Amino acid sequence: MLSYHDIDPVAFSLGSFFQVHWYGIMYMLAFLAGWFLLRIQAGKRGSKFTSNDVEDLLTWFILGVILGGRLGYILFYDLPVYLNSPLEVFKVWNGGMSFHGGFLGVLTVLFFWSWKHHKNFLDLTDFVAPVVPVGLFFGRIGNFINGELWGMQTSLPWAMVFPSGGNIPRHPTQLYEAFLEGLVLFIILWTLSQKTRTNGFISGVFCVGYAVFRSFCEIFRVPDQQYGYFFDYFTMGQFLCLPMFILGIYLLVRARKLAKSPESDTVILSDGSIIHIKRS
Repeated sequence: MLSYHDIDPVAFSLGSFFQVHWYGIMYMLAFLAGWFLLRIQAGKRGSKFTSNDVEDLLTWFILGVILGGRLGYILFYDLPVYLNSPLEVFKVWNGGMSFHGGFLGVLTVLFFWSWKHHKNFLDLTDFVAPVVPVGLFFGRIGNFINGELWGMQTSLPWAMVFPSGGNIPRHPTQLYEAFLEGLVLFIILWTLSQKTRTNGFISGVFCVGYAVFRSFCEIFRVPDQQYGYFFDYFTMGQFLCLPMFILGIYLLVRARKLAKSPESDTVILSDGSIIHIKRS
């Protein structure tokens, strides 16, 4: 066994009424890192988005993540609890954020932003997708500090005992997800985004990559108590990843067909962007 989880979720307190939680700090770091990386993306030659776009996008992005993530968790995971105790909705520092809810929230605000600014929606999602895993990394570290979302019992040398999981060594699945959904997926997407791609390709890789990594980690994670397993095998997390996987495959197939369409010529402009001109 590696160690006993004994991390105080409260980073520091100011007086007896104000507490700063590590979970909230992780979200702040995630947004700062995302802002920094998006500005790097915007500064590249051929970028379809500017630093000013990034500043404007950040507010929308934060709104989509927080509202979508919280609403998704309430609807997908614990609706009866919040119906019985409505004030629990506002206690986000205790955890309770759904990635899939945040994903839908971000897609919604990005759609309206692209419509408002006359930008291509898939160009925008391709621009944003490479930095999302950074947020996932910090979010999973927040889950780890909170001692939540732990895994099944194991005798592996890196097992940990979580106070809320009983005196049992468990898989630290939060760290598995931070590594795969966060670090590994970021490296893949950031590397692929350095070259010009048909729009929708990067978004497709993100959807497929996240769905695969999350579904794999769910194998070692204790399923949500209120649901258990669907069909004696699938967890809620895996179930919610299925639409993402299908969407990702569709985007990848679309990008491949668009790039190799016999009815169009692919032209790379001087700014590095790709256009497809239909043959007459």
